[in-house]
Amino acid sequence: MPEQELELEEVITLVDEDGQEQDFEVIDIVHLEGSKYAILLPLEETGDDEGDDEGEAIILKFEQDEDGNEILVDIEDDEEWEKVADYWEEMIAGEDS
Repeated sequence: MPEQELELEEVITLVDEDGQEQDFEVIDIVHLEGSKYAILLPLEETGDDEGDDEGEAIILKFEQDEDGNEILVDIEDDEEWEKVADYWEEMIAGEDS
């Protein structure tokens, strides 16, 4: 069963509801309560790598489309989003100590 996993530090391009493309760096993949989430950081168009901490990370959930392909979707439930964000922050805090 060939499933393409997103590699950490991979750059992906997402298209928003207005048809605008934006590049994101995959900074982490989180598994929580039977679901999988991607933590993404928007890449700036300036080409200046100095401000890496400036962008705000976004969290998207992995789901499967009708053809069984893995896709990323917005998390609609605020409580679910908070749970994933808190979990990820705890993981990061644990790595820093």
